[in-house]
Amino acid sequence: MDAKAPLRRFDEFQQKRPVLAVPLAIVKKFGDDEGGSMVSLIAYRAFFSLFPLLLLMTTILGFVLAGNEDLRKEVVDSTLSQFPVIGNQLKGGELTGSGIALAVGIVGSVLAGMGVVLETETTFNRCWGVPKAGERGFVGSRLRAILLLVVLGGLAVVSTVIGGLAAGGASFLGADGKIVGLAIATVLNLCVFAAVFRLLTADTVQTRALIPGVVVATIGWEILQVAGGWYISHQVKNASAVYGTFALVIGLLAWIHLGATFVVLGAETNVVRTRKLWPRSMFGAPGAGT
Repeated sequence: MDAKAPLRRFDEFQQKRPVLAVPLAIVKKFGDDEGGSMVSLIAYRAFFSLFPLLLLMTTILGFVLAGNEDLRKEVVDSTLSQFPVIGNQLKGGELTGSGIALAVGIVGSVLAGMGVVLETETTFNRCWGVPKAGERGFVGSRLRAILLLVVLGGLAVVSTVIGGLAAGGASFLGADGKIVGLAIATVLNLCVFAAVFRLLTADTVQTRALIPGVVVATIGWEILQVAGGWYISHQVKNASAVYGTFALVIGLLAWIHLGATFVVLGAETNVVRTRKLWPRSMFGAPGAGT
């Protein structure tokens, strides 16, 4: 008796149903492109880019909110808490403007962030099979990366500040502030990921082909926001100082890695859907869309 007979029957079943065949095709392409390695590279660079970006953001907020204690308190209590895993740690500090911190934050954010942008662009090119000849040159790619950092960084900061104030039930939103906050945060995150996918994907790809990936990345991000809050409240809150620090670092690394995974899966979703790369056999046998 063939031990794989049930799996083969299921394989034939899923190939005839897009609701099963498409997700499997996405996972298979993710594996074919060595998606795990691409995710790890993006997460590695993103981990080191996060801290100078947070330094830059809190310094700018310190300048902008100087003299407005009520708004500063709302930002500290609601906006900064929107950062998964490390949000509560940020809430313990003060928002103050510093010229040195601003300079360090700008330089660090540009250098580290440029690496994230270039790595993500390389990943998207690999997903879409863009040949080396079609990629941007050394100077052009880095100038574009700096421009993208300004655009994407600005969108991310606006998304975090506005969405955070709303999610925290800021007074200017009334009694339904948390519900409005969730809606605002979702819409702004959609805008951020729409910019990421459009600006970092080859110009030959139509914008409408990127919509599914934007949705996948946004849903994944929202899930990570909730999971990060749960992780802090249930796993880190009652831990000792030493173990709490380890838990924060591990949780932050896991959050960034999962976030990068959703982005890459979003890119693979776009490719599979646009090029109709399904169905795929679970056993690697040739079939339609392979």
